[in-house]
Amino acid sequence: MVAPYRIVSLLPSATEILDCLGLTPQVVGRSHECDYPPEISDRPICTAARLNSERPSGEIDRDVLALLQAALGIYEVKLDVLQALQPTHIVTQDQCDVCAVTLSDVQKAITSLGHTQPQLISLQPNTLAEVYADITRVAQQFNRDPQPVLNALQQRVKACQEKGKTLAKRPRVAAIEWIDPLMGGGNWLPELIELAGGENILGHQGQHSPYVSWDALLASDPDMVVVMPCGFDLARTRQEMLADLALHPQWRQLRAVQQDQLYICDGNAYFNRPGPRLVDSLEILTEILQPPGDRHYPETAWTKLSLSS
Repeated sequence: MVAPYRIVSLLPSATEILDCLGLTPQVVGRSHECDYPPEISDRPICTAARLNSERPSGEIDRDVLALLQAALGIYEVKLDVLQALQPTHIVTQDQCDVCAVTLSDVQKAITSLGHTQPQLISLQPNTLAEVYADITRVAQQFNRDPQPVLNALQQRVKACQEKGKTLAKRPRVAAIEWIDPLMGGGNWLPELIELAGGENILGHQGQHSPYVSWDALLASDPDMVVVMPCGFDLARTRQEMLADLALHPQWRQLRAVQQDQLYICDGNAYFNRPGPRLVDSLEILTEILQPPGDRHYPETAWTKLSLSS
């Protein structure tokens, strides 16, 4: 008999972990950013943002810094919704205060629920191995077997790694996780680049994404630039990049851009959610790094952005 779990997920990657374990039917609430799998969209929303994510990336960055300096969370928990849902479990994170509601805010919300005290599961992955560990921990919490999921993911990772080894030369890859100001890809992104057969030149595995100066980016002289802003789909990434290409002539000074090796990706669905779709992200990187040929991911996932675009 299936246990009567009532799960609230306050993190998109957690929602995807729950889904890969077959637990979506028992998810009764979600964050405002949880949008995958598609059927999750009919669950009540339990969080809200204190900033306008439709503004340009430079303005979003300034708003985030202002909120943090004021000691305010960027997101808030809708306590009334939580009270109505009466969850048995809440899955959240303690990895990034900019990505989702803070752990302390969730803990305060749980305390305010009174006699209903759901179990809190907090995730904090910084590497691919830690994502596997989180999948295992969530599976064990809900009496699921994680091994079939892990085996399938790891087989796909191995296939990408083998393809990466076939490259005649490892391209030096600059992963850009935010456009204004520039931020390099950190946490798991350096690892994904290396697994795909590239040489990561910005950020460090297991460490938060660093700010990058234009001088540093120009000096790094990457063979490829791959842009995947956190929270932006491909259309939004294209819009932001075209605006930034006009504002910053430095883009055109990069050899990678001059040689038509500038790529943009859906950074909302991929790359920035530490769950099972990080393996999709690795497969996208593998497609980008390999010579032109068959591709399995649609144009909405990644594309080349030429200067003439």
